[in-house]
Amino acid sequence: MPPNFDASVPNIARIYDAMLGGKDNFAADREAADRLTELEPLSPLYARQHREYIGRAVRLMAGYGIRQFLDVGTGLPTMDNVHQIAHRQAPGSHVVYVDNDPNVCAHARALLADDPGTVAVVEEDLRRPERILAHLETRRLIDFDEPLCVLATGVLHFVPDADDPHGSIKVLTDAMCPGSHLVISHITDEEVRRTRPDDNRSGMDVFAKSNAPMHPRTRAGIERFLDGLEPHDPGLVCISQWRMPDPPVIREDLREVWLGAVARKP
Repeated sequence: MPPNFDASVPNIARIYDAMLGGKDNFAADREAADRLTELEPLSPLYARQHREYIGRAVRLMAGYGIRQFLDVGTGLPTMDNVHQIAHRQAPGSHVVYVDNDPNVCAHARALLADDPGTVAVVEEDLRRPERILAHLETRRLIDFDEPLCVLATGVLHFVPDADDPHGSIKVLTDAMCPGSHLVISHITDEEVRRTRPDDNRSGMDVFAKSNAPMHPRTRAGIERFLDGLEPHDPGLVCISQWRMPDPPVIREDLREVWLGAVARKP
């Protein structure tokens, strides 16, 4: 176990794993996931929809000829990880996973031990983008003179404004060459505050007791991550609506809580 490991403190990566029905979690994480589901019964569905959104985005990027992916804030390995999706579409694609959680990185390295030639794990933090870009494993697998896809999915809403997540994303996109892409997803509480003003903080209280409190943003605040980029249709929308399959599979009761967008660097 990593130093100072405390299984009694809910961990955002393990809460998400519990939501997806995974086994890499502890009682505190399952209790937090259960509490979130009690407050918002659609929470497990949101988690599954998020994985499906990432899959659609990665397949789109592979279809555009992208052969290298930098996944920042990757979380615990689960079914259909980025490298697995990319390799099915384009064998040999390079994928670098980045996370600041030693436990996450240990799990990821164990999963990827058989494929060091195309996949690597970097223990770093989105708030230190220069260190991500300069890391030896990043430099080994990513050629910044070639089109790249940076994914920042499910992580930005855990970085407070004081830590300047917009600035961190700009450092990463500035390093990308033209034709590269950014994939984001982000929790917003605008609709909850509008439709349920009396209980919009309940879920936030659950995360406040975890290793990383949540910081939802407005739509305008999320759109700022795309500054200088060209969003693909349909723009910033609910993750379940982004490039949905044909015929579409949409739940009418899925609210605009988790938004996603994919944008190209011109």
